[in-house]
Amino acid sequence: MAENWSSTDLGVMRFPSGVLVRGRGLRYPLPSGPTPSFAVHLLGKQPPPTEWDARWLRWPDFWLPKDRRQARNVFKEALTRAANERVEIACGGGHGRTGTALACMAVLDGVPADEAVTFVRRHYHRRAVETPWQRRFVLRFEDA
Repeated sequence: MAENWSSTDLGVMRFPSGVLVRGRGLRYPLPSGPTPSFAVHLLGKQPPPTEWDARWLRWPDFWLPKDRRQARNVFKEALTRAANERVEIACGGGHGRTGTALACMAVLDGVPADEAVTFVRRHYHRRAVETPWQRRFVLRFEDA
């Protein structure tokens, strides 16, 4: 079992339940410090293999996940594993898809859907969730 992130680690966000998850852009170098023990890669094309356990969720840049049911299952798994592991959510730039996934995970963690984007922008990055359809996806996520 891996140790968790520190709340001061770059890109780490605390959810209402207390779990910590790191968001990151894959176009940038891996931050110094501990590596993830589990990652979710939100990309249009299959990512290269990693040294840690990872799931690929097919999700083109600026759009929505190709399989919404799979997205929900992967977000649930990530949130559950974050209780005891270093979980990372990552897309190319670390804002749109990553922010959308973090907002959906916030909904799963008890944040009302109509407050989830604001929550993630406050606690992760001000530019999280970039497009109107990503915001709508979060708003409708609890009904999915």
